[in-house]
Amino acid sequence: MQPLQAGTQAPDFSLSDQDGNQVSLASLRGKKVLVYFYPKAMTPGCTTQACGLRDVNSELAALNVAVLGISPDPAKRLKKFEERDNLNFRLLADEDHAVADAFGVWGPKKFMGKEYDGIHRLSFLIDEEGKISHRFDKFKTSDHHQVVLDLIKSQSAGA
Repeated sequence: MQPLQAGTQAPDFSLSDQDGNQVSLASLRGKKVLVYFYPKAMTPGCTTQACGLRDVNSELAALNVAVLGISPDPAKRLKKFEERDNLNFRLLADEDHAVADAFGVWGPKKFMGKEYDGIHRLSFLIDEEGKISHRFDKFKTSDHHQVVLDLIKSQSAGA
């Protein structure tokens, strides 16, 4: 597993969201995009992470940031996740994990002594031109939203 680094052009992709609409990264040029990968909708850690982003989404939107959550779940499960937790951003279905592979976040994992392949919880901030400006790999699900918001605010203040 080789996660993409800051400074790299983000691979373009097109995936179905929770409503069955196609969403491409290219269609969001001109905005910053937080692409966050999570293992499975409606699990405790993923719910904590998603609800944190939900709670700061208006602040992120005011800073010209769109949020895209990507998991290998089917769109139907993502819709349930959105509705259950009142999520206010797009969740994308990467069922064949092609986008996770392209970003280098699909690979071997261990859980309760079992080894399997899955998504590693990483996030990427993509700038207005489609380049990765920051990779988030050190955070807890409970503070991911604040780590992201703090970095974006510090970038905006320095601009």
